[in-house]
Amino acid sequence: MAATSPLIAIVGRPNVGKSTLFNRLVGSRRAIVGDEPGITRDRLYGKAHWRGQELRIVDTGGILPDDTDFIPSEIFRQARFALDEAAVIVMVVDARTELAGPDLELARLLQRTGKPILLAANKIDSEKQSSLTDDLHRLGIRNMFPISAEHGRGIEELLDAIFKVLKLETSDAETKKAADHVPRSSRSTRRREDAAHNEPAEANDQRPTTKDEFQADDDQPINDDRSPTETRVAIIGHPNVGKSTLLNRLTGAERAIVSPIPGTTRDAVDELVTRDGQNFRFIDTAGIRRKGKTHLMAEKLSVVMARKHLEEADIALLVIDATEGVSSLDAAIAGYAHESGRSVIIIVNKWDLFGAGAFVRQKAAQSGEVSETQDSFQRKANKRRPHKQLPSDREAYEDRLRDELKFLSYAPVLFVSASSGKGTDKIFPTLAQVAAERRKRVTTGQMNRFLKHIDFDRASVPMRQRVRILYLTQAGTSPPTFVLFTDRQVKLHFSYQRFLENQIRKEFGFVGSPIWIKVKAR
Repeated sequence: MAATSPLIAIVGRPNVGKSTLFNRLVGSRRAIVGDEPGITRDRLYGKAHWRGQELRIVDTGGILPDDTDFIPSEIFRQARFALDEAAVIVMVVDARTELAGPDLELARLLQRTGKPILLAANKIDSEKQSSLTDDLHRLGIRNMFPISAEHGRGIEELLDAIFKVLKLETSDAETKKAADHVPRSSRSTRRREDAAHNEPAEANDQRPTTKDEFQADDDQPINDDRSPTETRVAIIGHPNVGKSTLLNRLTGAERAIVSPIPGTTRDAVDELVTRDGQNFRFIDTAGIRRKGKTHLMAEKLSVVMARKHLEEADIALLVIDATEGVSSLDAAIAGYAHESGRSVIIIVNKWDLFGAGAFVRQKAAQSGEVSETQDSFQRKANKRRPHKQLPSDREAYEDRLRDELKFLSYAPVLFVSASSGKGTDKIFPTLAQVAAERRKRVTTGQMNRFLKHIDFDRASVPMRQRVRILYLTQAGTSPPTFVLFTDRQVKLHFSYQRFLENQIRKEFGFVGSPIWIKVKAR
């Protein structure tokens, strides 16, 4: 996404349709939509194309200026970042509900920014409902546009107004082309709007997106703004292991809300970072939970989105809480990444609360050299430890981790503290190495010379499942995929496949990436 493109900030109080409008403008289900207030929390960025120009769009969480609770105040702080960046502000209100104090207070706050403000009166499905906007003049915003973000009504007029405010110009050809490509097919919705004139309006058109509907739309890709040279990195793990803290540390900004409340992150938050000439797009995904532990629709959809973003990533940073060790849920999440062919780097976070550093601080606390806050933080960490005894030595801890995640034997392990930054300097070099290994290609000649030196008799495979290998070739990268040509068609025994994979790694590396081997009879 070009940083020079003008930024449009979508703001408003909770549950007025901001995320629906954002999805409409960017042309994909980038943000989770539902009838539960406060679903969106972090800033979500996307881009829209209109009349030959590119616009950057940012969706913000529902703003309640006077709410002092932790999550609402953090949402407000994230929204302030978006307002500071924005060239134009679009305030969204629900035209079907009576104006409330938070609407009036937010309008006054936005007017004090001195930036152009457009008022989007949402949920106006037909001309019959246009009178619902009369009361909205109390907000004191002159440029008002009745829209239906759900059905696309009024979106063209809103985009044209944004162009007028920004003084963007287009040619006649681009204008005609834009008319043929209205965001999310609002032309087709006009037929439904005509029919709506003769039908009573529903009580609430902000219909929640169900899990089944989301999965039915899986063929529609997530809005992908990356360049061909960009490496996409998904930060995954169960709730409250420090994924958002790690994202903030890697990006050098408070990009995501961090709190001790499990499940704070819902939408996937992404940020592009350039390091040593390489582009990495980090995606902080929602914590993946077991099905029985998700109750709200927003939580269910956030898990679906996390899986979807993982499958579209190149590398997964699997974050594990050092004070808890590897749980069965960690192993299941790691299995998702392995089976989908993602390269994996295991991040053991909060090592300062568990490893040697924790015992140094504990000793210092006894002599009064550490603060009361740090000491209480350590006691809380000790309480979170499971009953199983975890080794405090780094090598022994890694051996235990390797034993519990045997299928990720190829994944590098890094011990870090995302909150203090200790050890995080090793993440970028490891990412660059794993990204290069994932794209590595070995010639057929190299593979055939390699095959001549392998003693396959060492592989513990039943005689009836042994095959004669004619030759081996690399058919693809990302992940490295090899085709094994044999004298007969047979399902390769897992011992045979594991032996061959280990030999390939010993010779050619492929650090951090799974290796796929396919068998084809000659």
